[in-house]
Amino acid sequence: MTSTGERVHAAALELFAERGFHGTGIRQLAEHAGLSSATLYHYMGTKEDLLVTLMRTSLERLVRAGEEIAGSTDDAPTRLADLVGMHVTSHAQRPLETRVVDDEVHALSPSRRQEVVALRDRYEALWQQVIDDGVGSGHFAVTSASIARRALLEMCSGVARWYDPAGRMGLGELAEEYSALALRLLGVVGDPATTPARRVAPDTPGPV
Repeated sequence: MTSTGERVHAAALELFAERGFHGTGIRQLAEHAGLSSATLYHYMGTKEDLLVTLMRTSLERLVRAGEEIAGSTDDAPTRLADLVGMHVTSHAQRPLETRVVDDEVHALSPSRRQEVVALRDRYEALWQQVIDDGVGSGHFAVTSASIARRALLEMCSGVARWYDPAGRMGLGELAEEYSALALRLLGVVGDPATTPARRVAPDTPGPV
């Protein structure tokens, strides 16, 4: 992507996260990116195209990282710990992406929404599979694997709302803490932190 394209995407991410898709106008986008409206259209297509691109970029990154983890080992607790660590790290480092992906799906037309939801479902299916595997192997003890998946994803995504790089706990330590907590919630006893959490992007170890 060109530097101008990156400026457009960065401006859209900030405005969509702050004002919402429908609350952001083309003129505001152009001004925020430091471009004319005509130049903006060249780099974004329609405003909905731009929103879908932002969402796809975020979700495809998660899917790639999740699929790598899913194929890394047969051990369900290790895979679950790595999924949690990766998800926490990604959401803490990219809070604006999280807000846009989670809050603006309703703004899409039905066909574009289906496209984005299919990616989200593909990612969540990786979590569902590892939880199902852990239940089947006897490592996890949960009444409902689907509820466990939803609860863990909600818990891990929440770091995007409160993580502070200037705080007292580094991001790597936070990811490991979340991995251990997730495994305890699934009924794993002992020390569940068997492997370091994988990263979606290089960790910028600011404290929490």
